[in-house]
Amino acid sequence: MLIDTHGHVNFRAFQDDAKEVLQRALDSGVQVITVGSQIDTSRSGVELANQFELGVYAVVGLHPEHTHSQYVDEEETHFKTREEVFDYEAYKKLAQDPKVVGIGECGLDYYRLPAEVHEGFHEEIKAKQKAAFRAQIKLARELNKVLVIHSRPAKGSDELYEHLLQILDEEGVSGENMRFEVHSYTAGPEYFQKFLDRGAYVSFNGIITFDKTGNMEKLVEMAPLNRIILETDCPYLTPVPNRGKRNEPSFVKFVADKVAEIKKISAHEVAETTTRNAKELFKI
Repeated sequence: MLIDTHGHVNFRAFQDDAKEVLQRALDSGVQVITVGSQIDTSRSGVELANQFELGVYAVVGLHPEHTHSQYVDEEETHFKTREEVFDYEAYKKLAQDPKVVGIGECGLDYYRLPAEVHEGFHEEIKAKQKAAFRAQIKLARELNKVLVIHSRPAKGSDELYEHLLQILDEEGVSGENMRFEVHSYTAGPEYFQKFLDRGAYVSFNGIITFDKTGNMEKLVEMAPLNRIILETDCPYLTPVPNRGKRNEPSFVKFVADKVAEIKKISAHEVAETTTRNAKELFKI
């Protein structure tokens, strides 16, 4: 069995066949955690999870890119974000559903900052992201849910990681007092180690199957197997050998195979350990 700990089957890309995609995953031995990015997708993720008795769960939260409105245009996605202010009570009510196992994905994203329109505009956006992140840390702590962290820096800058780690330290987030994971980390080993030192679990996805820089292989080698969980981040980041297709939870097996290859261990050991890690982390 495998667990895709971070998939967006609640997104528009699956609007016509979400239930079939989840059933296909379950039939292939893959359990799924759907992850929200704002209140609407969080609600739809919970609704999807409740259509299955076992094996499908939800994480609810506000992604940092939705704390301000902008047009996102990248290889794998094109959309205009709708600005949302984090509503603590609304998310708290939603998160009390028994199918909800975490809060997020939340954190900081400086990669997609829109063009400056006036002096201090970027600082205003960063302040909104930080406030929403701190509120979601508080909610995860109050409800004893996993904190699912998104972190994507601006090109050529480590500022985001300095800010993110400062917030974690100021909020007292560590593996000793709170369950948390860093989703889809792709930066250098220095900050990766700092997350590990604070007790984070780390999730790997299809990027490790097509990264040509050698950085992701180095991160997989660094990460203790008992701290690794797997994800797809579907519909994005489709792993080899399915590049060019819409990603889906059943493809997480290719991520597991690549971890096994890099760590020079069996795919069975990767599946067994990462599944145990996910179950312990998310209490499922």
